[in-house]
Amino acid sequence: MLVLREHDDSAASPKGGRGAAGGTVTITTATATKGDIGVYQDSIGTVTPVYTASITSQVNGIVTAVHYTEGQIVHKGDPLIDIDPRPYEATLEQAQGTLDRDENVLGQAEMDLERYKDAWARNAIPKQTLDDQAKIVLQDQGTVKIDQGTVQYDKIQVEYCHIVSPITGRVGLRLVDPGNVVQSSGALTLAVVTQMQPITVIFTIPEDGLAPVQARLVKHAKLTVDALDHDSVKKIATGVLLTLDNLIDTTTATVKARASFDNRDSALFPNQFVNVRLLVDTHHDATLVPSSTVQHNGQAAFVYVIQDNTAHMRSVQTGVSDAGNTEVTGINPGDELANSSFEKLTDNGKIAVAGQGGAGAGNGAGQGTNGGAKAGGQGGNGGNSGSGTGGGNRKNSGKGKSGGSSNP
Repeated sequence: MLVLREHDDSAASPKGGRGAAGGTVTITTATATKGDIGVYQDSIGTVTPVYTASITSQVNGIVTAVHYTEGQIVHKGDPLIDIDPRPYEATLEQAQGTLDRDENVLGQAEMDLERYKDAWARNAIPKQTLDDQAKIVLQDQGTVKIDQGTVQYDKIQVEYCHIVSPITGRVGLRLVDPGNVVQSSGALTLAVVTQMQPITVIFTIPEDGLAPVQARLVKHAKLTVDALDHDSVKKIATGVLLTLDNLIDTTTATVKARASFDNRDSALFPNQFVNVRLLVDTHHDATLVPSSTVQHNGQAAFVYVIQDNTAHMRSVQTGVSDAGNTEVTGINPGDELANSSFEKLTDNGKIAVAGQGGAGAGNGAGQGTNGGAKAGGQGGNGGNSGSGTGGGNRKNSGKGKSGGSSNP
């Protein structure tokens, strides 16, 4: 009877514990710096032109010409639209003729008055005749004034037939064509001209944030205002705060503010929505740290200061934040701070800074690998040896394992 026995020659390796470095946490760090940081108020604003002219007709008539092209930049006084002026020119000519006639009548009356004065001086006429002639002159003077007013009015009507731009700006889409009939009493808009440069942005300031802004304006400070895109990433333009409204909106507890922008590149467009950042103040020589280094425990804020490869928890007081940096007090500029692995950090815990001592760690890992390979090779050789010796006497002996045989 043949009995085969199998033996597992591999030694059970002990399971290593987590953290070969004895609880050392690998982190990245950041350094506290000294610098300036701005105090901003963020809001949403609407681009609002300083002037917007919606032009309507002041006379009745037929449109004879449209001089502008859509989207054109026009200057004050540039022709926009012509309305047939012939009826008004005829009326003006008639009024001018009436004025000329009445001026001559007045001249004749004044000459007669001078003659009556000489005659009365010689006692040739009664005093009543002289007085009557003086009143006739005054009546004719009044008639001439009426005629002058009529002529002036008719001239204005003729001018209304030639519509010009009242401001410098951009004209919108064409709203009328030659041949259209317009009415002075109608609500038809003939053209819209919007001033583009400069342009303003109207935004709101919360009631609670009004006091610091007012304090700066009282000192005649020029407060910078940035207009940003919808994602608050790209700065579109930079301007200055012009003024605040004279009352607070009780429904929103905010006050309106107006900022002016040069808009030389026409980046701001009327009625465009923008994100607004108002620079209220600047804190100078502040201690600044990356916002990601500041941790919170309820209402308390703290950071981990790194000294001699040890993390020390320090309580800090946070101030304003801007562009990924936060103003803090409680640490000094130049302090090295932990910036990662906060879930593993503890006060007075050992740390290792990522990127430092990397060569030594790599060599140790390489040696361990090579040692394991050598050990594995020796074990393999041993297995082959056992297989060759034990399995040589009996058939079906196990390869790679020590085989033993016994006869009953």
